[in-house]
Amino acid sequence: MTAEEIVAQLQKLGSEGTAKVLRKHGAHDPCLGVKIGDMKPLQKQIKKNYGLSLELYDTGIYDAMYLAGLIAEPELMTKKDLTQWVKTASRPIANFVVGPTAAGSPAGWNIALAWIKSRKEIENIAGWATLSAMASIDPDEKLDLTEYQRLLAEVESKIHAAKDAVQYQMNSFVISVGSYLRPLTEVAIETGNRIGRLKVDMGDTDCNVPFAPEYIQKVKDRGNLGKKRKSAMC
Repeated sequence: MTAEEIVAQLQKLGSEGTAKVLRKHGAHDPCLGVKIGDMKPLQKQIKKNYGLSLELYDTGIYDAMYLAGLIAEPELMTKKDLTQWVKTASRPIANFVVGPTAAGSPAGWNIALAWIKSRKEIENIAGWATLSAMASIDPDEKLDLTEYQRLLAEVESKIHAAKDAVQYQMNSFVISVGSYLRPLTEVAIETGNRIGRLKVDMGDTDCNVPFAPEYIQKVKDRGNLGKKRKSAMC
């Protein structure tokens, strides 16, 4: 299938009602309003396709950009690719597509550290999302746990001065570290307690910001601490 044929399929699957909900959560136009579940058959049909993922992302269509993440081959993504993707990302695309894709790229770690230092909100979101995703999929021995502990301290010192969407992403990072990196679980809980409950403007949505220590405790109660995910993209 070509990118044009896939976009035509997405157009048939979309609905304005879903598009309105997606826009409330930060999706940009053009947005066709395709539910993620309805993308799955297309994802299975296309499978993994690096070139096609780049073409779909370049359409600028929100739904096509999301599908691009589902069929991407992260291990082939270069620094140039990821830099191009973050330039046109909306907040949810930065969080749910760019971050998870970058997490599997050889360039992911270094570019994430650069993104969190950027003055651009979208890059901050993508950076913290990348670091969170890496914690969720990579074995602990592959990760620099000392650096992750330093990053927790950085979140604590900067989170209250950050923009709302970045605060949300930083909070998610604390949750990811506490949930997926067992050696740092207690450090993450202590960090979350010192940060306190965040009051973040979530726009015209019913979304709430989870209190990191409570969220991590629920993961612990389920016996899932340290249990890695098969894929950062969902």
